[in-house]
Amino acid sequence: MKFFLLATVMASISFGAIAQDYPSKPIKLIVGFAPGGGSDIVARLLADPLGKKLGKPVIVENKPGGGSTIAADFVAKAPADGYTLLLTPPGPQMTNPFLMPKLPYDPATDLIPVTQLAVVPSVLVVRKDMPVISIQELFEYAKNNPGKINFSSSGLGSTSHLSGELLKQKGGLDIVHVPYRGSGAAVADLLAGQVQMSIDSLAVYKAYIDAGTLRALAVSTLKESPLIPKVPPVSAVIPGFEGSPILYISVRAGVSDAIVAKLNKEINEILSRPDIKEQFAKKGLTAQGGTPAQMQALIQSEAEKWKEVIKVSGARIE
Repeated sequence: MKFFLLATVMASISFGAIAQDYPSKPIKLIVGFAPGGGSDIVARLLADPLGKKLGKPVIVENKPGGGSTIAADFVAKAPADGYTLLLTPPGPQMTNPFLMPKLPYDPATDLIPVTQLAVVPSVLVVRKDMPVISIQELFEYAKNNPGKINFSSSGLGSTSHLSGELLKQKGGLDIVHVPYRGSGAAVADLLAGQVQMSIDSLAVYKAYIDAGTLRALAVSTLKESPLIPKVPPVSAVIPGFEGSPILYISVRAGVSDAIVAKLNKEINEILSRPDIKEQFAKKGLTAQGGTPAQMQALIQSEAEKWKEVIKVSGARIE
């Protein structure tokens, strides 16, 4: 018993020393998408203030490919010392495990969360010549015209695809998915009339909504978003509907609890700042924060939700 107590005390002292000395060199913040994209923008908004708080530079590194799978694998195989962070969307742990036949890492055990960064509110939009002005009217129109509404997405397995499938399944709608290579192509064909509707991030469609070329019918957050006031949530028609992507920070499993706690504290303090909240809002994001345990619970619940959606839709990425 004495040996056990001594070992526990020594471990606590060791963890405390690790946290006190951390960081002693620059930190890498890995992003699974090319420079200029939404995840990259968030990473660069976070990197500078986090580096200032920690006293060492936080360097953003882009490792695009595989819906952030390449970046997640890189972090999962990095040293477990807290010097390699992953800024991750839902893909690596919430959707890719069910979309892809095999991953190069274990999504359940190789990565651990630090904190949630942001929710990226998505908006359901239709062409302005669609004869509907509300989510209720869209549902009625879709049920009266089965198979005649096409919805675009930025790609197979993307959040814009899976949110559309969730809407289709929960609303009992017969609508047809049309995947594109990126949001730009999806927007172009929506504006050209090749498809009639889409659910994608507010940042993608805000300018077109403001210009009146597209009509916003609903947001995919549980409640109205302050970023686009007076647009009701889909949950007003489908209770509990939530289809907005999440961004969070994770590290390789094995990083000490003390380092995770220190990163969590510093990042949460940054996310609580009014200037950071405003910068996020300008990019169509809602700053969040929270504990590692809260983020882990969210990963598990979101994974279960999207697993079922993917199973029913038959979506697959080879």
